[in-house]
Amino acid sequence: MATTKKIFVAATGQQNGKTTTSISLLHMARKKYRRVGFIKPLGPKPTIYNGRWVDLDAALMAKIYGLDEDLDFMSPVVLQARTTRNLLDGKISAASLLEKIRQATAELERRCDFLIIEGAGHSGVGSVLGLNNPFVAATLGAPMIMVSGAGIGKVVDNVHLNYALCRQEGADLRLVMANKLLPDKREKTLRYLQLAFQGMPFKVAAGFNYSPILANPTMKHIASLFNLYLKGDRDAELRIIHHVQLGAASTQRVADLLDDATLLIVTSTRNELLVTLAALYNIPEYRHKIAGLLIPGSYPISKVTQQILDRSNIPYLRAENFSSTRVFSAIENDVAKIYPEDTEKISLLQSLAETAIDFDAIDAMF
Repeated sequence: MATTKKIFVAATGQQNGKTTTSISLLHMARKKYRRVGFIKPLGPKPTIYNGRWVDLDAALMAKIYGLDEDLDFMSPVVLQARTTRNLLDGKISAASLLEKIRQATAELERRCDFLIIEGAGHSGVGSVLGLNNPFVAATLGAPMIMVSGAGIGKVVDNVHLNYALCRQEGADLRLVMANKLLPDKREKTLRYLQLAFQGMPFKVAAGFNYSPILANPTMKHIASLFNLYLKGDRDAELRIIHHVQLGAASTQRVADLLDDATLLIVTSTRNELLVTLAALYNIPEYRHKIAGLLIPGSYPISKVTQQILDRSNIPYLRAENFSSTRVFSAIENDVAKIYPEDTEKISLLQSLAETAIDFDAIDAMF
């Protein structure tokens, strides 16, 4: 009986592209293997999908790749608000959580020829439960890929920090993949990283180049970030935002500075600017420049301005409990997740995987 090939996808930290790497590996593996599966052993982002609690990434993979029949095993431990406290209080045990992970993985191994196991956050995530990433990888007998960000010094520092825990737990790290590389620095960065890790028991490879389309949020993501309802043109919710502009200048200046697919943050007291942008949204030469509005501020929008906004159908979010500074800062520090409905991003990612990732070389390492 053939043994299922397993790869544990880890990362040196959040927002390095662990999930996009998993999506890409699944895409490429499906060209070579008959049955490909996915599991998120420890799920820190609970969501309800098909009537059950699963991790957000498990739901994403199930929907993209039609894995609903495996859903019962794709997210064996989903962290809820009190999970950590219940474990520390002795109401649940680490051993019981690990057994759920073992059983789910064993079932997917019976079903699959190739299995992607995606970790959570950096290597230490899950330690409070006794389920950090290297420990889970070692327990499941799954060699690791560690996805890092771009750069040289920071990557070397972060990899060494994470690798220390891998050695402690006996995890088999075989590949470090530097991700979100600047295209003009890709080859140079890879060369220096390979020099820096000479003599280490793992290889170093390049992942994806930095892509604004993959990195930038959609209006739907911004709505989710602030728990707001998108009003106006609902068809615009999956439009990718390429620029964020704080509408603090004069109305004319804001209009002059509009760039392609701009999200404008305009406080609720700027009635003249809101009316102008609503009008511009219905002029073809400006429509592609306005992805939508985010309107913070506790002061009510005037009745006339509100009517004009609604009639224009411009997509907008009303953030009454936020200041302009707070929303701008939150967006600047946010890295957009991929949703199943983000077909443009997913198609681009799968297309880029064809050339950016040497799957046969990776497959041969595991």
